[in-house]
Amino acid sequence: MHSDAAAVNFQLNSHLSTLANIHKIYHTLNRLNLTEDVGQDDHQTGTDDIVGPEGMEKFCEDIGVEPENVVMLVLAWKLDAQNMGYFTLQEWLKGMTSLQCDTTEKLRNSLDYLRSLLNEPTNFKLIYRYAFDFAREKDQRSLDINTAKCMLGLLLGKTWSLFPVFHQFLEQQSKYKVINKDQWCNVLEFSRTINLDLSNYDEDGAWPVLLDEFVEWYKGKQMT
Repeated sequence: MHSDAAAVNFQLNSHLSTLANIHKIYHTLNRLNLTEDVGQDDHQTGTDDIVGPEGMEKFCEDIGVEPENVVMLVLAWKLDAQNMGYFTLQEWLKGMTSLQCDTTEKLRNSLDYLRSLLNEPTNFKLIYRYAFDFAREKDQRSLDINTAKCMLGLLLGKTWSLFPVFHQFLEQQSKYKVINKDQWCNVLEFSRTINLDLSNYDEDGAWPVLLDEFVEWYKGKQMT
């Protein structure tokens, strides 16, 4: 009985020590953010509970990645962060505990694992869908076109061979100022299922008009 109690106490103390270390890292970053103007209306909490852009920049520097690296999006997904550029204390504690990272070194060593999640189709789809809500302004239902282009580049730029021409299409068109969630999700489906020569694209299918127009534009471009 005594040995069992000792084991439980050791596990509890170890867990509390881990939480304390996670808190320590968080509050070190948080102190860089005290001058940020983050209202409660925007983030549902006070500045004491938020790591903002300056803290995020320091955090990225500590773990050796650029803020725009896709691994930061995967990390945000694991933390279930709700606002791009900000981590709340609750998100931080939950995510870092899940990842079992109580030091920046452990998190740095977890980066390859986080990147590997992008290679699994189900996880990638979850991260891709998460990215839409993560990146959009919370008072908007859609993603502004410039943010959408950046996020699509981050997620599909290295894996979808047609992305450069799709990006060019988005750059040249002026009709679409925003991308809605249906369009966003269908772009991923298109990238996964449609041949590079577009030979299996069904114009009478349930694709959004955005993609019909891209296919028409691309075929016209190939003929010139």
